[in-house]
Amino acid sequence: MGLIDTHTHLESFSRQGTLAGALTRAKEAGVEAMITIGTSPDDWAPYREIAEKNPGFVHYTVGLHPCSVEEDWAQAVAHIEGFWTNGPKPVALGECGLDRFHLPKDNAEQAARIFAWQRAAFEAQLAIVKRLGCPVVVHSRGAFQECVDMIDASGVAWERVVFHCFTENEAEMAELTRRGGYGSFTGIITYKTAGNVRAAAKAQGLARLMIETDAPYLTPMPHRGKPNEPAFVRHTAEFAAKEVFGVSAEEFAAVTTANARRFFGI
Repeated sequence: MGLIDTHTHLESFSRQGTLAGALTRAKEAGVEAMITIGTSPDDWAPYREIAEKNPGFVHYTVGLHPCSVEEDWAQAVAHIEGFWTNGPKPVALGECGLDRFHLPKDNAEQAARIFAWQRAAFEAQLAIVKRLGCPVVVHSRGAFQECVDMIDASGVAWERVVFHCFTENEAEMAELTRRGGYGSFTGIITYKTAGNVRAAAKAQGLARLMIETDAPYLTPMPHRGKPNEPAFVRHTAEFAAKEVFGVSAEEFAAVTTANARRFFGI
């Protein structure tokens, strides 16, 4: 059962000296490839190096996460495009987008200023996506419609857009699929309280589904409460196959892996 973890963060494993073990366990769990997702200039070059050392198994992206956006965001974004001309190319730009959840709760003026920076940084990155014609990994938290509106305005081809860690409802999924975009799903789909997420996944349909860990976050059952890792994408796959789509684990893996390879060009 070959699976692809379409969204993981290997920086924490690398920093802790546990990367080799995490990659080995992923292979043992049936993971045939993974995509480590860039969030700031601090991880872009290290991820390119990890991808270079693990060709075909580890792929990477470059992008400025909304929670990494600061006043000098433009300096960071100016370096993104160069990664498409040096060494192994990223398979997508991202993650980028908008995040209201982590804005300051006690200072409305500061929150508005930061969110304005987020919007400007997202707009600039969407412009790069349009120039490159590459896929884009979108982070949207508390700002779904704003992200959709900005992508609409950007002229980016919706079939190159994935909203990672999709936690919205069927109505929001309908907005994506109507435009040709995608949602990918984490271990949240295994949580008892996540009925809306399962409904959204089913609404999108297996034929368009991709799965991810978002490791080291959002650990699926039965390991919830422990740090997540790429190997655990298997638990998400097995649960979704049986409980959401009613298909065999093998069919689920074959379809979602083909979707990931097609979307990211890997």
